[in-house]
Amino acid sequence: MGEPAGIGLEITLKAWHHFATSYTPGSHHFFLVDDPVRVAKALRQLGSPIRISTIGDPAEADDAFRKTLPVLPLDMEPLPADTATVFGKPDTSTAQAVITSIRQAVELALEGKVAGLVTNPIQKKTLIDSGFSFPGHTEYLGELTKDVALPGQGLVRGPVMLLAGDTLRVAPITVHTPLAKVPEELTTQRIADVAIVVAQSLVRDFGVSKPRLAVSGLNPHAGEGGALGLEDDHVIAPAIAWLRQHGVDAFGPLPADTMFHEEARAQYHAAITMYHDQGLIPVKTIAFHSASNITLGLPIIRTSPDHGTGLDIAGRNIARPDSLIASIRMANLMAARRQAYDAALTSRPDGGGTS
Repeated sequence: MGEPAGIGLEITLKAWHHFATSYTPGSHHFFLVDDPVRVAKALRQLGSPIRISTIGDPAEADDAFRKTLPVLPLDMEPLPADTATVFGKPDTSTAQAVITSIRQAVELALEGKVAGLVTNPIQKKTLIDSGFSFPGHTEYLGELTKDVALPGQGLVRGPVMLLAGDTLRVAPITVHTPLAKVPEELTTQRIADVAIVVAQSLVRDFGVSKPRLAVSGLNPHAGEGGALGLEDDHVIAPAIAWLRQHGVDAFGPLPADTMFHEEARAQYHAAITMYHDQGLIPVKTIAFHSASNITLGLPIIRTSPDHGTGLDIAGRNIARPDSLIASIRMANLMAARRQAYDAALTSRPDGGGTS
């Protein structure tokens, strides 16, 4: 459900309309994990003519989707009857509903009742103010799935954030880390682990048979031989060397300011950057309305729009659903590819394996 005071419900309604108008049985369809009473009230606030239907099981979503947005109630006590969404003004009173929605959806994915999980944006500060101990979706999903084994041999566990547009995929090594703390959190092992997860996912989830990874430096000009910082030579370069020794086609460290133009992007399948903005600024500049936020290295498929809660425009019915639509398509595509890849892997005489 995402943050109730944000644009999550609005873009969900628009995504439903997009898919429902060209609906055929078995095509893209989804349901919303939310409080049906809250959703109905918010629909009236938005002036939306879309109707919802309350379902009791994910299997009911396909039949319901053609004419209504299916809503699966939260696995908790219903929100108080007088609860009203105030668009643009997050309230900690709904934090437990948001957290429950995530947990419940993850459980459904782990049980195999859904092909994938698409998360609407959350207001991190509101959740943290309510006692939530994770900096974001990615870290919480890692915790919820940590005890579930990955299939096959040699798969490295995430969670790893990947932002993917049509012409650029980027995975930052540090995610929700203050910039001042990035250097101390960068280690050769951490860089190698993230890159391995990305390389494996490119094969398993994106159909790239021989992934090639571009790895950025941390400092301007990738340190310029140590003159502008030592991390590039002492931390990042050894990680790249280790990756190459273990069969991953990685190269760098590259100056970050020259690795995202069109000709540079044609040289790799994904970029590994050292911190959040170093990688996300290029993606959001190139593909703000069409990129997806994907969590790799989990036993489930998870995607999300690449934008935030949009509090400044919430309730005005002007939010664009493009990134959510792209995220739904991406989840569907990844689920199909992963299922086919894993099926082929398990049919091998040696039981499969991924290096």
